[in-house]
Amino acid sequence: MDASMETFVPLKFGRRGDQRAVTDESSVHNVTLLEGVARAFYWQQLLDSGVMQSGSAIARAEGLHHSVPNELLRLTLLAPDIIEMLMAGRQPRRMNLIWFQRNPLPVDWAAQRQLVRRFEEQA
Repeated sequence: MDASMETFVPLKFGRRGDQRAVTDESSVHNVTLLEGVARAFYWQQLLDSGVMQSGSAIARAEGLHHSVPNELLRLTLLAPDIIEMLMAGRQPRRMNLIWFQRNPLPVDWAAQRQLVRRFEEQA
């Protein structure tokens, strides 16, 4: 018996400014950011299972600059409610993957939530 599950969500692809976006009736998903989060969790699983030894090994295997996996792996430290917000397409407009790659991310979840509030205040 196949224990995998599949979810269908009716979405439309489009653009929001210069970013690829997926829209449904009530939200706009930042596809690039979601892909970054997905890659980060996949790479973390590779590290945890011992398939890959480091972020640099992942970069070599995927033909990426050595810093990219390490920058994205920080996304696995996001508070669960923030990840849920991203998955629901409710992230602040200016919150994007490039911001996460170029700025430090607090490990403390309360500090992360404060960061999200600052993004919301800028909107």
